[in-house]
Amino acid sequence: MDILVILLIVVVLLVVFITMYNSLIRRRNEVDNAWSQIDVQLKRRLDLIPNLVETVKGYASHEKATLDAVIQARNSAMSASVSPSAQATADTAITGALRQLFALSEAYPDLKANQGFVSLQEELSNTESRIAYARQFYGDAVLSYNTAIQKFPGSLIAGAFKFAKREFFEAEAAARTTPQVKF
Repeated sequence: MDILVILLIVVVLLVVFITMYNSLIRRRNEVDNAWSQIDVQLKRRLDLIPNLVETVKGYASHEKATLDAVIQARNSAMSASVSPSAQATADTAITGALRQLFALSEAYPDLKANQGFVSLQEELSNTESRIAYARQFYGDAVLSYNTAIQKFPGSLIAGAFKFAKREFFEAEAAARTTPQVKF
């Protein structure tokens, strides 16, 4: 009878361990998936920028400094490491450069009326909304994962299997607002 009780306790502990381990794996995969969604949307935005720059060039070719700033910010973002902090810094630069570019449309009524420019602005605005949603989803996933690996007894399993704390995607203050898109 004593051996049966001990065996039952071992089985229960094993089931608890397996359940907790699988839960940590699921949460870690959710964080990775959420990060990939941010990455997809950031790349989408980067892909739209060259078309926007080309459209603006036709109307504001003497605004070379602004166009160069946008191109430089895009190139920096494309070469940034995949860590959330590096991407957040690149995101801030892109956001600032896009604000300058959109400000040009106020000075050029023909540009503001150009259907291609308007369409690209709308696409960028939609992408910014998707990025904001992806950031929120990622933040929620990181919070859930980090909490799970820090709470007892999950912390024991997390420590034994090297589940590392994940970094939040924290945009700098200048990047926390969506660029103004006016039609």
